[in-house]
Amino acid sequence: MRSISLLSSGLDSIAALAIAKSTSDVVLALTFDYGQRSVQREIDHSRTICEHYGIEHRIIRLDWLKDITNTSLVNKDMDVPEISIEDISGDTDSITEESAKSVWVPNRNGVFLNIAASFAESYDCDNVIAGFNGEEAKTFPDNSKEFVDAADKCFSYSTANGVKVLAPLIDMNKVTIVHEAMDAKAPLEWSWSCYHGEDKPCGVCESCARRARAFNEAGLKDPLMVRLGLDA
Repeated sequence: MRSISLLSSGLDSIAALAIAKSTSDVVLALTFDYGQRSVQREIDHSRTICEHYGIEHRIIRLDWLKDITNTSLVNKDMDVPEISIEDISGDTDSITEESAKSVWVPNRNGVFLNIAASFAESYDCDNVIAGFNGEEAKTFPDNSKEFVDAADKCFSYSTANGVKVLAPLIDMNKVTIVHEAMDAKAPLEWSWSCYHGEDKPCGVCESCARRARAFNEAGLKDPLMVRLGLDA
């Protein structure tokens, strides 16, 4: 089985890649530049990850997606919401729902999957690996199993070889993802989850909060924070 990976260098995409490699020959990883704040970090870290695994790496520029995205993940005139671990651990989903709206990129995962499916067909690959997971599916519907099933049905018509989405994290929360990634020896020291692209993670965006909570609850040190000297 041959696969192509969607690789942002985030915790989920690296975990999905590391897990999938045990059963699939991953021949290419795609990193997308759509003007996101952390784009250079994502590109640099993804390149390092691909060198680690010996995988071909391509950067796909989507300038048009940047031009039509008005939310804070791309629009630097807007503030990215700050969220605490307590906020994402509460009983209400209203805070995370508002955070999701503020960083939404129009049809992002749909665009990514369709581009990757084109590469998969051209490279004679069976699957596109994605880090979609059960925890983020609660607020991001394009992380859900229903979305994966719909994409598979679409690709059964739009690709000659019936490309499928391989989402090994689809039923997992972040704590389980951390454990599975560590077991798979994923190079998490080169993962970048923060919505920003500074020298160190901001620690207060939703992605940073979810990552910190996951490592805390897993009882493990974050390899990225250790590498940066922030959790020795």
